[in-house]
Amino acid sequence: MTERLYLYIDGTWQEPAGRDLIDVINPATEKTIGRIPAASVDDADRAVTAARSAAESWGSSSPDERAACLQSIHHGLSARAEEIARTITDEVGMPIKLSRRIQAGLPLAVLESYTRLLREYPFEEQIGNSRVVREPVGVAACITPWNYPLHQVIAKVAPALAAGCTVVLKPSEVAPLSAFILADVVHAAGLPAGVFNLVSGYGDPVGEALASHPEVDLVSFTGSTRAGRRISELAAATVKRVALELGGKSAAIVLDDADLSAAVKGTVGACFINSGQTCTAHTRLLVPEHQYEQAAALAVEFTATYQPGPPSDEQSRLGPLVSDVQQKRVLDYIRRGIDEGAELLAGGGIPDHLAGGYYVQPTVFGRVTPEMTIAQEEIFGPVLSIMAYRDENDAIRIANGTRYGLAGAVWSGDPRRAERVARRLRAGQIDINGGAFNLLAPFGGYKQSGHGRELGRFGLEEYLEIKSLQFKREI
Repeated sequence: MTERLYLYIDGTWQEPAGRDLIDVINPATEKTIGRIPAASVDDADRAVTAARSAAESWGSSSPDERAACLQSIHHGLSARAEEIARTITDEVGMPIKLSRRIQAGLPLAVLESYTRLLREYPFEEQIGNSRVVREPVGVAACITPWNYPLHQVIAKVAPALAAGCTVVLKPSEVAPLSAFILADVVHAAGLPAGVFNLVSGYGDPVGEALASHPEVDLVSFTGSTRAGRRISELAAATVKRVALELGGKSAAIVLDDADLSAAVKGTVGACFINSGQTCTAHTRLLVPEHQYEQAAALAVEFTATYQPGPPSDEQSRLGPLVSDVQQKRVLDYIRRGIDEGAELLAGGGIPDHLAGGYYVQPTVFGRVTPEMTIAQEEIFGPVLSIMAYRDENDAIRIANGTRYGLAGAVWSGDPRRAERVARRLRAGQIDINGGAFNLLAPFGGYKQSGHGRELGRFGLEEYLEIKSLQFKREI
């Protein structure tokens, strides 16, 4: 049992104003593995006050000084990488083999990218008689989700610190323990008091207090579209900057000249990673009508290799969902798919070979049509919908036909054709023929998938204000 009973505020571990605690549950065993404080509005205010007090000094530090701090944090997290991987496996249920590479490895890579970027980024440039300078926004409130808990934290905290912003972090109460490890590492790295602050708790009241606080200059939020709307409403009162990374309903378009087996295999993998609890999951597989039967058979075949298993098992590829609430939500969507006429090709229930845990079988629906609920709403579980299209224009229409626009994919034997189709998709990140994730490329969405970008220089610039200094020309 891991008990973290204090909040990290102003460079010290401090008692919260109240005594309420939140249990952290292992989704594979349904047992309590940790407890954290349920912070209050007063706690959030103390953290913001500390961040505001440190903002001017940290904001005037040099890029080299900030890069050295990020490097120290990198070293600290690297030394605890195995602990982080096992902690997140216990919190979220991602199989340990994947947690080592993704949950522990990805944050390290992001930190390293910002350490390098700081040493080359042009914070000033001359344009005519103007010197354009980029300065930190100020106090950044970072509100993060549970599915990739440390990666999502670092994707916000690293660029915020790199830009010279001070930070108040509110991690998800569902999977918060890795954020406390980060606070330990930040403390050991010797960042000045108030530069990084951690307040744990529920979105209401803590997240709402941060979003509405007059001394917070920017809110960066990753989570549901519903919660993103609420963040925007609260932030509007003080006209603060808001960056939102919200839901997705990503489509993988398989064109008729693609390697069908490779495309279906890649889409199944992109759908089921982290048990489908990924905002960019490719949950809609769009195939030509004449290839539908073959594609459906391949999807069922590949899905059979993703049988649920204990996440602590080195051989497991698919763990549980994060909570009983999430399990019930996904099962309800599966029932709605059946009720609305989709063909259940694989899965559809709870696996009977596992005793306990919030597992759902990897599920494949066929003959899904665009108006069905499972084709429109983000399920956030291991559920793939196969949809047939008539021609290229029809595929693009279907792919663009949801309120979301976060990610997608195009598969084709002709890369130029794939790129042409990708350019017509209204989404922020499109993989072409299985193109690899790029940490330096911008990450974010169109439409109700949010606005703003993370990662690389695009992520850094979210935390910067632009000022121009006009000089009188000598005649």
